[in-house]
Amino acid sequence: MAGFVSHFTNRLDAKGRVSIPASFRAVLAKDGYEGLYCIASAHSQAVDAGGNDLLAQIQTRLDAFAKLTPDHDALAIALFGASETPKIDGDGRVVISDMIRDHTGITDQVTFAGLGYKFQIWEPERFREHRAEAAKRALAMLSGQVVPAQAQGGLA
Repeated sequence: MAGFVSHFTNRLDAKGRVSIPASFRAVLAKDGYEGLYCIASAHSQAVDAGGNDLLAQIQTRLDAFAKLTPDHDALAIALFGASETPKIDGDGRVVISDMIRDHTGITDQVTFAGLGYKFQIWEPERFREHRAEAAKRALAMLSGQVVPAQAQGGLA
């Protein structure tokens, strides 16, 4: 599987930059996306990040709504208008913006968590808590004890 996998925790430098894991940079390079696309997650205290594959998933969601309608415009504002596209410097670092800090609570360390077509940016302790809850939910879903949110009509 080609995509974002595993998780890594890196420290911010004095200028508020952090190194994106090399394996994640390789996926972005293969994807052909220049820089990084970032949007606050709608369902966690993380920021969704990625390239063309993430943007394609967002566009697929938008395509379900007729253009020039209030629903389409609201979703477009939430998914594109509130996003950021920071540049990755020559050393693989990106500046952690105020939007990312405010949404995640990041202060001095950043956890990058791969989700296949995208990765998430987390404050490390919040990621550990989320990962523990996600593991419980995944086990329950795999054992048939919980119906996945998507099957219930929710957003995945």
